[in-house]
Amino acid sequence: MIPWKKLLNASFLAFIFILTVYAVFRGEDFGELLGYIADANPAYIGTGVVCVVLFILGESVVIHYLLRVLSVRVRFSHCCLYSFIGFFYSCITPSASGGQPMQAVAMRKDKIPLAISTVVLAIVTITYKLVLVVIGLTIMIVRPESIMRYLDGVESVMYLGTALNVGCIALLMLLVFKPGILRILVEKTLHFLRRFRPFKKLKDYTGKLNRMIEQYEGAAEFYGTHKHVIVHVFLITLAQRVILFLVAWLTYRAFSLGGHTLALITSLQAMISVAADMLPLPGGMGVSETLFLQIFEPIFGEELILPGMVICRGISYYTQLLLSAVMTLASAFIITNERKGSKSL
Repeated sequence: MIPWKKLLNASFLAFIFILTVYAVFRGEDFGELLGYIADANPAYIGTGVVCVVLFILGESVVIHYLLRVLSVRVRFSHCCLYSFIGFFYSCITPSASGGQPMQAVAMRKDKIPLAISTVVLAIVTITYKLVLVVIGLTIMIVRPESIMRYLDGVESVMYLGTALNVGCIALLMLLVFKPGILRILVEKTLHFLRRFRPFKKLKDYTGKLNRMIEQYEGAAEFYGTHKHVIVHVFLITLAQRVILFLVAWLTYRAFSLGGHTLALITSLQAMISVAADMLPLPGGMGVSETLFLQIFEPIFGEELILPGMVICRGISYYTQLLLSAVMTLASAFIITNERKGSKSL
């Protein structure tokens, strides 16, 4: 029997997908659209797919590096599986909230203690969000004219996305470095909400919070004693993020377009990620497509903007989702069979 939460997530994903397809393609000539897509240079499209794979494996490098620093020996191939699992569940859950818990489950199958997996995944999550915050704040504060001219009309969404990412980072930092303050804030919020909507599971919620805080205690110590490692992780994650943003430029070049710089196009794609990353939609679905169509139309042109969006999102999100789904399914057999093999030796 399928758990109701999984069924609910699947139904929500399907609903958002159908709504997005209807909103984007309503009234469009599919024959003409497919013709433009068929004319795109397959070499650039193939390179874009490679970028998606490298993007996913970039997190594997970080996980493997952190585990080695913590004296945990695990195969790099298994770290790759953790990453595919994480990205799959992040792609199908609102605000990418489902990835980290499922990665912890996979690590537990490899006998990695929860105390260690929590520290590793906390650092990965904080750094992953921090890169977006740094990019978003830098552009929104410096406001380079070459970039801001294309964000005209969507600045409010950019500010919202930046604020949500900053809020997420702030909560994670409180969880790691000031858990007492976070505990007080959450308890006061729960008590406040009870005035408007009484609920009986207050003790359960506070108990879950306390258990979460206990799990993250090791992360603060790691940050204090491994500052150089954190710098390395940030640089690797920055490169990982940029590799995915390159898909927009590769899509641009696939149509033999020119005149706009690599830096401009990747920066604009980065701002779309900043805006959509924390919204309660699977993979930023709907919002990412809409923002791409509006921001990149002056760059791609009226005829190629829709085919460009289809290829770019098809590579950066839907290909990522498909590859991650296949590898997540395979991981259940790979990890289990390898454990059985090691026990028989």
